[in-house]
Amino acid sequence: MDQKEVNLESKLILDRRQIIAGAAAIGLSAAFSSMPALAQTTPKNGGTLRLGMEGGSPSDSLDPRTYADSIPIAYSLMFWNLLVEIDSKGNATPELAESWESKPGAMEWIFNIRKGITFTSGKTLDADDVIYSINLHRGETKSPSKQILEPIKEIKKLSSNQIQITLSTGNADLPAVLSDYHLLIVPAGTTDFSKPDGTGAYTLAEWQPGVRVVAKRKPGNYWKPNRGNFDTVELRYIGDSAARTQALMTGQVDAINRVDAKTVNLLSKNKGIKISRTPGSGNRFAFVAHTDVDPYKNRDVMLGLKHGIDRKKIVDNVFSGYATIGNDHLLSPTNAYYDHKQKMNAYDPDKAKFHFKKAGISGPFELQVSEGAFSGCTDAAVIFQESLKATGASLDVKRVSGDGYWDNVWPKVPFCAVYWGTRPTADLQLSTAFLAGGAWNDTRYNNPKFDKLIIDARVELNDAKRRSMYSEAQSMLSGEAGMICFAIGDYLDACTTKLAGLEPHARYDLNDQRLAEKGWFV
Repeated sequence: MDQKEVNLESKLILDRRQIIAGAAAIGLSAAFSSMPALAQTTPKNGGTLRLGMEGGSPSDSLDPRTYADSIPIAYSLMFWNLLVEIDSKGNATPELAESWESKPGAMEWIFNIRKGITFTSGKTLDADDVIYSINLHRGETKSPSKQILEPIKEIKKLSSNQIQITLSTGNADLPAVLSDYHLLIVPAGTTDFSKPDGTGAYTLAEWQPGVRVVAKRKPGNYWKPNRGNFDTVELRYIGDSAARTQALMTGQVDAINRVDAKTVNLLSKNKGIKISRTPGSGNRFAFVAHTDVDPYKNRDVMLGLKHGIDRKKIVDNVFSGYATIGNDHLLSPTNAYYDHKQKMNAYDPDKAKFHFKKAGISGPFELQVSEGAFSGCTDAAVIFQESLKATGASLDVKRVSGDGYWDNVWPKVPFCAVYWGTRPTADLQLSTAFLAGGAWNDTRYNNPKFDKLIIDARVELNDAKRRSMYSEAQSMLSGEAGMICFAIGDYLDACTTKLAGLEPHARYDLNDQRLAEKGWFV
């Protein structure tokens, strides 16, 4: 994909929020009756898809309230479906919700649920299942989706296949919110997720978290035409990037995620392998600090760290140029509301030295890192450590195990590594990570002015005003929050040329983690 195509794709992604908002403003239906467009080549059934993936641990669960990384997302979408799917351009499109519409102000929404869809158990999908599934992430729960659902005031059953959602404040992005990967639709009353009972294409055959997950295609035709084509899907946990690459090159697996940027050129020369690259909209790589504890609650300490990291050197050496320099918030340059005029927190040893001197603190700071956080994490931290030396500050890089990293290190230790995936809207991207009190607010950022900006932007239908709000929010995060987002990576996947369906996607890698559903062997 060349830059012209990237720009065109980005524009299509970015325009969707304005279109949805406009429809909400005048009460038009945001309904869709057909599934997303399929590739021209007719998919074929059969075969075993073997995925080699990074992004999971032995503590992984089948409970959708616990998901925090790529592997749980990938296996969950084999068994269950969401109400709303995000298509390759970033648009909210129907999945189990056949259509939707909102009243003016986007406070009241009606969702029409598909008829005739059955769970693995044979139960027919209905409104009670949808309401129960959403409510799993509301009230007394540790689900990361709790915060994004807090504006929901009431969910009412209108009929067996129709629900009404009433919000406390309008949100023109509600369909996109309901595409959050935690919000899987399960049968009403489900408390045991160990035997997935879903409307997805596959059933669980083997469960070894940290090792592998095996799924079998359900008998009969999947309700989505031309999807769910493999007889078997085997997902293998391969955390080491070199091991994943070797597994693909030797034919042990058919597709891998998170290709090491340093090996892309080598893999590209292999005629039996193809690379899928999504520029500028991949994972956000960052070091995050708790700004409610010493020394990171001192703003000058954070500004010293922000100006003391050589971002370009990390992009060039760790990501081999397959990344964009980040500016300490989570919006990427491909997002409609990214402020391209905002000054970057560039590497400036003198400015960093000034802030450390003003704070009276120059370390040593302890940064906990792991390749379990993301490939290249340790190398990035070492470059950070070296670049800080020119400022007079010191950084201790503590390497920790990848097993249980997301439970034991992030977000529990005061300074550690993290990656963030792409969310379909600016609101979700910023509110999930930075609203006060959020389960995933990994910097413990707390600014009432910021919170008000984000909440007000949800219902602001004047695009110029909304753009100004998001611009101010980015500026606040860049200057105040404890996030050092130094790079926004390209999504880099690879697969055998015998496999079809691995295409770039606006949200996540491996075709939005749906390769098991969307792919087939040619």
